Amino acid sequence: MLGRQYRKDSGMVVFEALAYAQGLKPAGDGKDIWVFDVDETSLSNLPYFAKHGFGGGSIKPHTGQQWVYEGKAPAQPESLKLYKKLLSLGIKVVFITGRSEALRNVTTENLHNAGFHTWEKLNLRGSSDTGTAVVYKSNARKKLEKSGYRIVGNIGDQWSDILGTNVGNRTFKLPNPIYYVS
Repeated sequence: MLGRQYRKDSGMVVFEALAYAQGLKPAGDGKDIWVFDVDETSLSNLPYFAKHGFGGGSIKPHTGQQWVYEGKAPAQPESLKLYKKLLSLGIKVVFITGRSEALRNVTTENLHNAGFHTWEKLNLRGSSDTGTAVVYKSNARKKLEKSGYRIVGNIGDQWSDILGTNVGNRTFKLPNPIYYVS
């Protein structure tokens, strides 16, 4: 993760996403969107994991929560590049994250501080959102499409970010060698 390969792999995924995005012809009605996950897609928790030995030691759940509340996660650089290009092409961004609704303010502030300054929606998991990550994210995307949005692209670091229903026209899977969400 601290070497060049992780960044190189992420760069290759984003290179393909950029090539795809540049070939799109947005309808111009503001309904073309690209879905981004937050953790390890838009924001990097790498500083936290590096500090805690990448999980090789014992990571206590409360330390991860403390890290999130600090709101200091940097941008995943390749995703920030994609985000900026999409905005310049007239494609709006929607974030769908497994973070709880209680983390809305700190997540919003962290995204802003990391360079993600504007978006159409930030979907966080509410207390009534039950089921797996695939079910939750599928339902969130379905609601977007029912509201008239067209998901032209979808990027995430977990298979649960890009599988299920209403995944969009094209999906892109970033590497994440640290953890897996089912």
